[in-house]
Amino acid sequence: MTRRPGRMRPSSGATITDVAQAAGVSRATVSRVMNGRPTVDAAIAERVRRVVDELGYKPSRVAQSLSLGRTSTVGVIVPDLGNPSFQQILHGVNRSAAAAGYRVLVADSAETPDDEPALIEDVRRRTDAVIVCSPRMNADTLAALLPRVQPIALVNRDEPVDAPRVVVDSGAGVAEMCRHLIGLGHRRIVHLDGPVGSNAQAARLRGLTAIGEEHPEVELVRLPCGSTIDEGHAVFDQARATGSTAIIGFNDLVALGVLEAARDRGVRVPRDLSVVGFDDIPFARLSSPALTTMSVDLEDVGETAWRALEARMKGEEEDGPRVFAPVLVPRASVDPVA
Repeated sequence: MTRRPGRMRPSSGATITDVAQAAGVSRATVSRVMNGRPTVDAAIAERVRRVVDELGYKPSRVAQSLSLGRTSTVGVIVPDLGNPSFQQILHGVNRSAAAAGYRVLVADSAETPDDEPALIEDVRRRTDAVIVCSPRMNADTLAALLPRVQPIALVNRDEPVDAPRVVVDSGAGVAEMCRHLIGLGHRRIVHLDGPVGSNAQAARLRGLTAIGEEHPEVELVRLPCGSTIDEGHAVFDQARATGSTAIIGFNDLVALGVLEAARDRGVRVPRDLSVVGFDDIPFARLSSPALTTMSVDLEDVGETAWRALEARMKGEEEDGPRVFAPVLVPRASVDPVA
């Protein structure tokens, strides 16, 4: 039996039943029109859309998700949400995803590799796909996880795995920074290592090894540290005791912690000690002195990760890892050796 169109009245709280009654169709027909199904007669679909506009009907995202089998949401998992580097990547992902009609669900693994697989699986169940930034789990665990959480994209993992990858070439970056310091006369340099399991840390080690072979006259000292301001501050005395003339922080946060400790102890940067970082977070240029660092457009990293994930979601052919090369940004925290 054909329904007769009812009287339409604008309502910010209009329901699917209101639309169906006003358009003279079933609720199922309204649902098919709203979800873009091609099985509805064109004239009826146009009538439904007109009623939707006149009533101001807003379909439930939850209901649409159940109907279509998708959530229009992607998950992003980071190891430390307090790190401005990951915040910049997230901003890039969010901006690009929003332009494509997706929302972003964010989770923080808190630098705990053992918890990462369960967290990633949980986020994936709630979303259409996931981006995982700098996962700390080992290669075997990652390889076993990937088939269960497709589609997925990875940021900063070098292994050739079944997932699109976006990688910052940290090895080349630390090598360039070392060459800059060596060119200024530094012959004993400390590198403050990052978190255990960090892909960036593994890449830095390769870069430092290459510099050691390239410049055997230079002593490169590695000290365990981490990725936070407090960890950079805590390791300062140990780094200073090595007699090094330059300190390379794992990232800008570590370097900022070193600068703070140097001020506390009356060590003048850069006159007494050169200090450099990595990532070029916004705070780096605002520190005193302004921090020499390696710059990466991390928002572009996030946007690229989204494009890689979107291509996988669509089943499109992938080109291989997208690699970002860091660029040296000389500022005021480095001096030549006297």
